[in-house]
Amino acid sequence: MKFICTKENLSYSLDLVSGVAGRHASLPILSNILVQAETSGVRLVSTNLEMATKANLRAKVDETGSFTVPAKTLTDFVHLLPDEQVEISLQENELSIKCGNSSTKIKGAPADEYPVVPEIEEQHAYAINADKFKDALSRVVFASAKNEIRPELSGVYFGLFTERHAGMILAATDSFRLAEKKLEVEQGSDEARAIVPARTAYEMSRLVSLAKNKQGEAQIRLWLSDGQIAMRYDDFEVSSRLVEGKYPDYAQIIPTKTKTTASFPVGVMVNKIKAASLFTATGVNAVSFDLNAGQGTIGLSSTSTQTGEHSSEIESEVVGEENSILLNHRYVLDGLQNLNNEDGELGVNSSDTPCVFKAKSKDDYVYVVMPIRQ
Repeated sequence: MKFICTKENLSYSLDLVSGVAGRHASLPILSNILVQAETSGVRLVSTNLEMATKANLRAKVDETGSFTVPAKTLTDFVHLLPDEQVEISLQENELSIKCGNSSTKIKGAPADEYPVVPEIEEQHAYAINADKFKDALSRVVFASAKNEIRPELSGVYFGLFTERHAGMILAATDSFRLAEKKLEVEQGSDEARAIVPARTAYEMSRLVSLAKNKQGEAQIRLWLSDGQIAMRYDDFEVSSRLVEGKYPDYAQIIPTKTKTTASFPVGVMVNKIKAASLFTATGVNAVSFDLNAGQGTIGLSSTSTQTGEHSSEIESEVVGEENSILLNHRYVLDGLQNLNNEDGELGVNSSDTPCVFKAKSKDDYVYVVMPIRQ
């Protein structure tokens, strides 16, 4: 194996695949990247058995071959190289790297010990705007459950052309809060549903961000099949197993009508909540939101036996009846930073039913928070 490429291209391709490689107690080789030099070019592959990433590296191949090397060692080392041509060759059981006036050898393992990454069956295919897809993923994935007590909640729901929306719906919930984003699909019309592991969703978002920095294509291509999902974009492909099971019918907890609606500037609300959060009991994180229609204000208050108490008000257009609700300030702040808008809206029915946050006069993103029961 022998090929020549630029340091910039090599560094970029390694950044694409190295996120998936990691320590694995029973299969140490999974911390390696598979380097495949073929007549058509060089391909880098990494997998953790649940998810796999493949990246095409632009290079001049002099000799074909394949080998695996530790992902972290290779990536960290290449980042330190000067912006010059890099010559990579296989010498016995070591990867030789020459760049400028430096020469390095990295120990690795034969390619035949590396797990085979299966090709995905391209059953349901879609094309989606890359920026909108990345934005939508990042605005819902944080709400997925951080443990796997209920495996389906540890993933992100992908709904395509379902009865709720003629496009794509992404949703995530940990049963304490729920985030849902609707977006358009530019190609494809098959109805499909899937639960994508949160780690895969985070990786998809990271990879599209990385590629967009290199002025990547306008669209991502998405494929769904039984038990698998794949995304192709620019010079890479990521594939993953899906979470088995049925996603809960979360739509029934999203309030369709609210007895009280209050609008607010998002930046002001965030600062007021942060101030109130300094006076909450650790672990409970309770802040009271009082919607005062008569005075046109949202009152925020909190109290702690350790730090003291706090109250403040935000001028607001409050429509409907007087209402109040006790919420976990961390959950609220998570949602507010994803409204991407100067003005937000809070809808409340009662102190013991879910409330909803969304951008004012927009319905494509909703964030639901369950109240703290007093």
